[in-house]
Amino acid sequence: MAAIDLNADLGETVDGVPTADDEAMFAVISSANVACGGHAGDAVSMREAVARAERFGVAVGAHPSYPDRANFGRVAVAMDSAALTAAIAQQLAALADAGADLRYVKPHGALYHAVTTDRGQADAVARAIADQSARLGRPLAVLGLRGEIEGAAASVGLPFVREAFLDRGYLPDGSLVPRTQPGALLDDPGLVAARAVRLARDGVVEALDGSLVRADAASMCVHGDSPSAVEMARAVRAALDAAGVEVRAPW
Repeated sequence: MAAIDLNADLGETVDGVPTADDEAMFAVISSANVACGGHAGDAVSMREAVARAERFGVAVGAHPSYPDRANFGRVAVAMDSAALTAAIAQQLAALADAGADLRYVKPHGALYHAVTTDRGQADAVARAIADQSARLGRPLAVLGLRGEIEGAAASVGLPFVREAFLDRGYLPDGSLVPRTQPGALLDDPGLVAARAVRLARDGVVEALDGSLVRADAASMCVHGDSPSAVEMARAVRAALDAAGVEVRAPW
């Protein structure tokens, strides 16, 4: 229980309006998954996120998605492999051009879930990340849940880091409760903080039916656009500090 990463999805501006209190969130996390134009974000928000990351000492990861701003990247989009690779590559390049010292990539929304089950989409995303890694001269890590993306990352020489979600409900099989179903979102800071300590200590999260799901995560996420995001993130950081768990980026 020496150290664990705390990440959040940030820089998610829509029509110039932020969906989260980025300033408050950057102050307590260790890694920021920055939107790079697919589902949200623009050149201005990317530069602002990069500046905040430097000021708070937070690692920057890219948070690319299907190119679908209308649905905030939360609806699956039918794309062939070449088109998907090109879309992800464009987003990674945009964040790098904004001055980001990229360390990892975490797909967003519907794409995040698609790459756990669809090897073709996982390979398409991994190829884009590998290409950006080659330009940087170092391998970018891939952050996500267990699934096809692990093998896809390994096939192109990329490290894979597993994460767990503190503010999302789990099903007994280890998948997340769909956002359209009851129990999908958690917003109690005390409950979420206790979950964080248990995850760091025992490597498990409790599913909706009370069963324990093995997580083995090196990173844990609090979504920045949740109504109680700041309160939850602060409670998590305080609980981890009190438990003697160092919050540190693994990149």
